[in-house]
Amino acid sequence: MNLEELKGIIRDVPDFPSKGIMFRDLTTMIKNGEALHFTGDALESLYKDKGVTKVVGIESRGFICGSILADRLKCGFVPARKPGKLPSVTIKKAYAKEYGVDTIELHSDAINENDIVVIHDDLLATGGTMAACYDLVKSMNPKKIYINFIVELSDLHGRDNLPKDCEVTSLLVY
Repeated sequence: MNLEELKGIIRDVPDFPSKGIMFRDLTTMIKNGEALHFTGDALESLYKDKGVTKVVGIESRGFICGSILADRLKCGFVPARKPGKLPSVTIKKAYAKEYGVDTIELHSDAINENDIVVIHDDLLATGGTMAACYDLVKSMNPKKIYINFIVELSDLHGRDNLPKDCEVTSLLVY
């Protein structure tokens, strides 16, 4: 398998969740064992020599390949969750979305100054969620932060909303 074949496995769903939107459905990739394994290999190859100690996966689809990446790198996995889902002391960040405001939380002890972190989500659209998660992780003063996506929707210019001093990688760009 290669990246073009992987792209062909991801289903396009027109007019979802609303008219005029072309939704990139990664569930077709996740249910395909070969595609999921290939995605894990591709993610691992990006970070295997970077000393990563934690992968932060953004709720909820970022949990899937984020956990796979953490396992492959033999490092910890940190869930970035919606409010009220984490059982201990948290830090949080509110951010604007197309249709309102949302909030993301991390456990306050999830990351420390010795960590090298990959923040992973399945898809980069406008970048608001990732920017908020980056701010939370950055506030914990890790040594280094990387940002990663499986899919990037380049016409939405989400990369413009991410920090310029951080390496941002997407496996597939539409």
